[in-house]
Amino acid sequence: MYRSISIIYILLYGCFVLFARQPDFFDGEVLSATIHLAKDSANNALKPIANFSIGANKYTVPASYPLRSVSEGNVVKVIYESANPKKAVVYSVWGYWILWDELLVSSVIYLILFQVAVGITSNPTPEALLEQLEYKPKPKSRYSD
Repeated sequence: MYRSISIIYILLYGCFVLFARQPDFFDGEVLSATIHLAKDSANNALKPIANFSIGANKYTVPASYPLRSVSEGNVVKVIYESANPKKAVVYSVWGYWILWDELLVSSVIYLILFQVAVGITSNPTPEALLEQLEYKPKPKSRYSD
């Protein structure tokens, strides 16, 4: 039971991820971008940004994400929609496909619902146990009438 429920969770999460990404994976275009470190105006910390250009237009997008490290001069892929390239994101498994907050929330919901299901089915009443033990399936005819 544990394995089948876990497989269903992984399949549902995979379907959600495939169709919930912005910019859209199916309509988006992928380009190479170069990482540069720029000072943040709020706290003077160096933050990585990805610079890319489409024709004569140059764009920058934030490249920092928890548990993902990039350094000055790295070349990364950027995915964007041609209608709005300002909303591009760095195209990577961690940060585009798997987002830490979605993964955390869905895992917590999965664990809570799983524990509820185990709690409901693990302690049946004596009447329900007796009913299950006395159950005899009705004989079926070989051909349907």
